[in-house]
Amino acid sequence: MNQPDTATPRLGYAQALGELERILAELEATDVDVDTLADRVARATELIGLCRERIGAARVRIDEVIADLDGPAAGGAEA
Repeated sequence: MNQPDTATPRLGYAQALGELERILAELEATDVDVDTLADRVARATELIGLCRERIGAARVRIDEVIADLDGPAAGGAEA
């Protein structure tokens, strides 16, 4: 089961994406030893999960806003 990462409290999407980009650049630019590689891949996995959560939350909020445009009383039936 996935548990929240306590090492990344309230990290925003842009911050997580920036860190992912730095990890990618680091991995592309240098020869990374196996221990460091494993740590960087683990961190990238955490950041990808966080980004997915943020995208999912944004999608829900957008759906709610769009539903409100139709009017709260619409309820799926049009007059």
